Amino acid sequence: MPVIAVFCGARLGTDPRYRHAARALGAALAERAWPLIFGGGRQGLMGVLAQGALDAGGQVTGVIPSFLGTAEVLQPGLETCHTVPDLFARKALMMELADAFVALPGGLGTFDELLEVMTWRQLGCIDKPVALLNTARYFGPWRALLTQAVNEGFIDPLEIDRLLVAEEVSDLLALLDAAFSLGTPARGQP
Repeated sequence: MPVIAVFCGARLGTDPRYRHAARALGAALAERAWPLIFGGGRQGLMGVLAQGALDAGGQVTGVIPSFLGTAEVLQPGLETCHTVPDLFARKALMMELADAFVALPGGLGTFDELLEVMTWRQLGCIDKPVALLNTARYFGPWRALLTQAVNEGFIDPLEIDRLLVAEEVSDLLALLDAAFSLGTPARGQP
């Protein structure tokens, strides 16, 4: 069973569809018995995602930097929580432990984590699926920026084509299923 790392906001965002999608993804991963790895916090979409998985009986692992790991921010009920020295170590451990990466709406940290795994994949250091749950087309402007970078010759189009994109949890999971069964990422379109 694949281990899925999910990057998402430590804030809820303004659209209630983000919370719904985070909870639905957590529950869907648990229903498939796919372990979840996430940032360890209970705030924002991270907490909603983790609670959705926990409520559905899922295996949930947090990876939290020590400066964030107080009882005030740590998600309760985790099966495992790794405390690491900093954000760099968090990303490194998540990349090591996960078989695939999914990004939900989020802020600077989410974009940083997403770009980091895409960069490592581009450099050939990892070969794991990277996906966007494009709830309410949140990632549309960001994807337009990536397309601009492709058009200007800064990114190989293959890197963008390999990104799995879906607007619904069920479609995202189908793309991941295809990627795991083929051994290579499937292509998402929305």
